[in-house]
Amino acid sequence: MPSHNADIAAIFEEIASLLEIQGANPFRIRAYRNAARTIGELSTEAYLLVEKNDDLTRFPGIGHDLSAKIKEIAFTGHCSLLDRLHTELPPAVTELLKVPGLGPKRVKHLYQDLDVRTVEQLYCAARDGRIRTLPGFGEKTELNILQAIEAHTHPVRRFKLAVAAQYAEALRSYLGAVPGVTQVTVAGSFRRMREAVGDLDIVVAATPDSAVMQHFIAYDEVAETLAAGATRASIILKCGIQVDLRVVAQENYGAALHYFTGSKAHSIAVRQIAQKLGLKINEYGVYQGKIRIAGESEESIYHAAGLSYIPPELRENRGEIAVARVGRLPQLVELGNLRGDLHVHTKATDGHNTLREMALAGQSHGLEYLAITDHSRGLAVARGLDPGRLARQCMEIDALNEELEGITLLKGIEVDILEDGSLDLPDHVLAQLDLVVGAVHSKFELSRARQTERILRAMEHPHFTMLAHPAGRLIQQRAPCDVDMPRIIREAGRRGCFLELNSHPDRLDLIDIYCRMAKEEGVLVSINSDAHSTFEFDNLRFGIGQARRGWLEKQDVLNTRPLSEIRALINRTM
Repeated sequence: MPSHNADIAAIFEEIASLLEIQGANPFRIRAYRNAARTIGELSTEAYLLVEKNDDLTRFPGIGHDLSAKIKEIAFTGHCSLLDRLHTELPPAVTELLKVPGLGPKRVKHLYQDLDVRTVEQLYCAARDGRIRTLPGFGEKTELNILQAIEAHTHPVRRFKLAVAAQYAEALRSYLGAVPGVTQVTVAGSFRRMREAVGDLDIVVAATPDSAVMQHFIAYDEVAETLAAGATRASIILKCGIQVDLRVVAQENYGAALHYFTGSKAHSIAVRQIAQKLGLKINEYGVYQGKIRIAGESEESIYHAAGLSYIPPELRENRGEIAVARVGRLPQLVELGNLRGDLHVHTKATDGHNTLREMALAGQSHGLEYLAITDHSRGLAVARGLDPGRLARQCMEIDALNEELEGITLLKGIEVDILEDGSLDLPDHVLAQLDLVVGAVHSKFELSRARQTERILRAMEHPHFTMLAHPAGRLIQQRAPCDVDMPRIIREAGRRGCFLELNSHPDRLDLIDIYCRMAKEEGVLVSINSDAHSTFEFDNLRFGIGQARRGWLEKQDVLNTRPLSEIRALINRTM
């Protein structure tokens, strides 16, 4: 089986980290990191593009050398450069990079200055107080390393939703092609659109003579078979994800799908309701005594328990069952409801495509408007726009809008919220824009009180439209800022500004709980891609999943509205 995009991206990231430890050319290191991001976020598997002889150099940051390496990895699972780097550095250095909080720069210091080559040596150095003496570490960092190693010793590995999707969708297609298979669904937390999943649960409906189980354990990506029987099996894929398969007859499919989708708390609550009605629910159906009365569909399961159908994203036992009793569950927002995207970047800063390319890509995804929101000057690493460059971009947008049909570009900026709550560009510049998206990109470690006041002061600014990725988290990479989010949501309602649900799989921020709180406070949420390239509009599906988990309906989402209503709402805030 060819390597998935996530596998290729992981190899490029490891190459970049090992090159950085060796002190290689920074531009070469950056090239591998950029390539990792590009490949990791492709909506199409790279190996399929290679099979079609597609020119990979058309993607941002992919030259002929990197294109050749992608082809090598896609069909061998290895990269000769990475193999060589492994021979030049101690093998355990790669393990050091897996310790949370240790990037290549810190690993380089530990390796060169303290001769730390293994996780065990790292633990001893931290325990003995030797790490705090290194430049850029300190006592707090040393303590964090100790705690990270202790947690790292027995990790509970979880995979980001977008990464798990690559393996899940490939397996679903593979199993769906087996003779006798009539339905395949990836259930569990993946189906509930959790932001990270620990394993994959697959439910298959098949005829008795189907060889689906044999095909499953013979899948090319299987590293280990944990169990294999006539109707159930468990495997570990080479990437580390455990996959559990359950095969049932078509008549039991709905019951099995309900049972294996969960969550556990939700399923228990539904079974308890059924018990009070004299019914029993299991993975085969709903029974009244020995008579099976439902189970062919999920709808039949809920109906038997006196409930309306509950969408998978709501099955967390957070009040959905009580609402389903009275038939008043929300009509959840869908991807097709989105009319526009209010957070998009171009190559003017850290994006990879031109204004025109982003506009046409957005239009191809069914969008009617895009807000171009490149970074402001304070974010130097992204080559942020100063007033002069922003003015020139606005002129380009006006000219392009004269040409384009079917899509409109809005003039915006993702402006840095500075430490004191002021914005990174002056009022007279912001006043010329259609919308202003404010974001925190620095000083994440401020206290709860200071961070909250910082954001609230920014929201009081007369030209502030929307708070981007409000908590500032990066899933499995950076914890959210310590902020009083309920207060921020209430103040957004008072001020009349909007909150973003950032669809990038690393962010998915607002989280579901705060989406629901925003709904209750009447604060509109904008589901944005934060696209930095033409293929990142596909990430909107993950934002929709998070929004559905947060009970959001079409009317709760800002960018489900036509452009005329968007302009009226934005003008009201500015």
